[in-house]
Amino acid sequence: MTAPMGRRGFLGYVGTAAAGTVVGAGAGVAGARALDEPEPTRAGTRRTGESLSPWGAHQPGIAAHPGAVTELVALDLHPDLHRAGDVDAVARLMRVWTADVEALAAGRGTPGDTAPWLASANADLTVTVGLGPRLFSPPWGLEAPRGFGRVPAMKHDRLAKEWSGGDLVAVVSGRDGTTVGHAVRRLVADAGPFASLRWRQTGSWNPHDPLGRPHTGRNLFGQVDGSANPKPGTDLFDQTVWVKEGAWAGGTSLVVRRIRMDLPTWDELTRSEQERSVGRDLAVGAPLTGGGELDDVDLGAREEGRFVIAENSHVRRSHPSTNGGRRIFRKGANYEAYVDGRAEAGLLFQSYQADLADQFVPIQRTLDTADELNEWTTAIGSAEFAVLPGFTEGEWLGQSVLS
Repeated sequence: MTAPMGRRGFLGYVGTAAAGTVVGAGAGVAGARALDEPEPTRAGTRRTGESLSPWGAHQPGIAAHPGAVTELVALDLHPDLHRAGDVDAVARLMRVWTADVEALAAGRGTPGDTAPWLASANADLTVTVGLGPRLFSPPWGLEAPRGFGRVPAMKHDRLAKEWSGGDLVAVVSGRDGTTVGHAVRRLVADAGPFASLRWRQTGSWNPHDPLGRPHTGRNLFGQVDGSANPKPGTDLFDQTVWVKEGAWAGGTSLVVRRIRMDLPTWDELTRSEQERSVGRDLAVGAPLTGGGELDDVDLGAREEGRFVIAENSHVRRSHPSTNGGRRIFRKGANYEAYVDGRAEAGLLFQSYQADLADQFVPIQRTLDTADELNEWTTAIGSAEFAVLPGFTEGEWLGQSVLS
């Protein structure tokens, strides 16, 4: 027997269906303008990927357009290395990973690779490496970038150990799961003498529109996610993301949050309720106060005496003007999995910022206090990493920090 559909469920269905008819026409154009793509790929042709250079002042995966597949893996250093605070061992591992990253980026097998044919050129492949908080406590003696440390507990967090923490992270992103998965397996295998796997999380994103043009992409709530990001290559992006001075110059910090999303109860909302909770139009991602996807929201706009952008909407609570001008650079990857026999869906949220304590933490506290999306989202994993500066040909990952 089919269960009856309630009014809210029906309206929610109608709203979603109506949104879907607009997405194809509007969202792609907004996304293309957002990312300043010079020439769209012709309809019917398949976009080709790129082989991205691993060298530069910054690790390239941070500013690169999101890949279709992202795997995040955290490892723990072996206990004997921890007891000794063996910086030289970490440096040896970074030399090994440097050779791996250079080979994989070029589409070659890693040194000693038993299946080099799984490495693929033009795969949009990037590998981003960082160090966890324990390496900045005794007996290690490493100096952390300014503001780096653990994210304090938030009242809405329900963190699970299996998705939290770690001494090392590798964020591997690319255009297909085979190439990305192979890269992850090689990195984890080559780290074996030094570290063991703590957690591995896999997600996907739709980073290009049907014509092959880069666009912002959507999370599983159907929201265009990341519209307010600072654009890579701008002064605002540089100020938001990169450490400027010292051994960490060119590096950044990363917070990984596994955010579970309650899709069944979200789907019960009407379209207007969903849009009011975030403050943006679902079809094209534009602010409810008008304009296009990339236009700033007008937080002062009122209608019949009430704010158009609700006071507890996500866009207001996360806006720089609500947070003393603070910003982050966010990336996401959607995930759906069966955990302990139950279906789970959500977002692997990645936040990059120059100063974790002064940027991510205050913004997260503002959201934790009154973000309406807290009703349908729960952070169940959290990890922090100091992301190493980039390296040039002949150098190795972390050379300025670990030498």
